[in-house]
Amino acid sequence: MAQHQMVLNEDRIKTTLKQHRYKLTRQRRLIISEFISSKDFITPADLYNKLQKDHHDIGMVTVYRTLDMLDKLGLACKVHAGGDCHSYKINTVERHHHLLCSNCGAVINFTCCEKELTELEGKITAETGFVIENHVLEFVGYCQKCNKDNT
Repeated sequence: MAQHQMVLNEDRIKTTLKQHRYKLTRQRRLIISEFISSKDFITPADLYNKLQKDHHDIGMVTVYRTLDMLDKLGLACKVHAGGDCHSYKINTVERHHHLLCSNCGAVINFTCCEKELTELEGKITAETGFVIENHVLEFVGYCQKCNKDNT
């Protein structure tokens, strides 16, 4: 299982945005700051609600667009939260994957299998001609606590 993973900090995120020529508007700075302060996965709606307490000028669309931008740049970690909903968390520096609990919604990061996944990507490319830029690996099941509760 994953040990302590180094999380990206606000300065590094702002530098990456500047490198990719994204404007650092006041709204984006506030969204990023609030997003980073969240220790767990957060939905865009929950992030929006937190921001609305002090910043009424930040719209829901801006929150969605900012999270989408962070995800596309590899700065946010996005998981499916059921249906069409997604949750986000600031990304770690290390490549990792997710275990999603169907019962309580817990998201557990894990690292492993990089050699095998790299070989699989190579095999897929060789067989199909599809050039893989990135991948998302998520396993859905029951966390240790929920599995014990159901036995």
